[in-house]
Amino acid sequence: MTLISIIVPFYNCPYINQALDSLVNQTYKDIEIIVVNDGATQYAERISPYLDRVQYIKKDNGGTASALNLGIEHAKGDYICWLSSDDIFYPEKTEVQLAFMKMKKAMFSHTNYYIIDKKSRITSPSLGIQPSSRLETIKKISTENFINGCSVMINKSVFNSVGAFDETLPYTHDYDLWIRIIQTFPIHYLDEPLLLYRVHSQMGSKKHKAAIVKEIDVVINRHKVKMEKLLLE
Repeated sequence: MTLISIIVPFYNCPYINQALDSLVNQTYKDIEIIVVNDGATQYAERISPYLDRVQYIKKDNGGTASALNLGIEHAKGDYICWLSSDDIFYPEKTEVQLAFMKMKKAMFSHTNYYIIDKKSRITSPSLGIQPSSRLETIKKISTENFINGCSVMINKSVFNSVGAFDETLPYTHDYDLWIRIIQTFPIHYLDEPLLLYRVHSQMGSKKHKAAIVKEIDVVINRHKVKMEKLLLE
C-alpha cells in the first residue's frame, strides 16, 4: 500500500484531540501521524492518549513553517498532508484524495471544505474553488491564496523540486509554496468537502491580520516576474 504522512503542527491549541481523533479514525489505514510540538506551554496533555498511534516530536518554538518542515524531514510517506491542530479531516479524506491523485497522476491536489465554529458546527456553504483553466489558476493565485493548506495532498518528491516551506514567512509560508509549486506542476482540485476548517477568535489569521496583509504583498512581489512570464507562455 501507499504510505501517507500527515503532519500536525501543535502550539497551545485546545482542539488538538479533535484533530487527532479525525486522523486515527481515517478509513485509509496506511498512514503515519506526525505531531510536532512547536514549544507549546498549554494543552499538550491532550496528546497523551494518542502517543501509541503518533510520532511525537518536540522542538523549541519556531512557527508553523518550521514545524511542518521538521515533520516533512521525518516523514516516510509517499504523500504528505497537513492538518492544523484546530481543524478536522473527514474520515474518508486520505482514502478518497489518494485515489483521486493516482487517477489523475497528480503531484499536488486540494479539496473542497466547510468552515466550522468553536463547537464544530458547520457555518458555511462549501468553500473550495478551482479556476477553469491553468491560465486562470495562475492569474488567481498571483493575487490571492485560494487553496486551504489543510485540504492539500502533495507527492513528497515535489519538495525536492521546489524546496520546503519558507520559515521566514510566519503566516504565508503556504501561499509562497503553492506559487512555487504551480510554476512546475499542475494544480488538481477535488470538488468534494473533505475538511472542516475551524474559525475561532484565537486563530492566527484573526490575531495577526495586519501582519498577514503585509506578508501577502511580500509573497506576491517575490514571485511577480516569474508568474507574469507564466501568463505569457
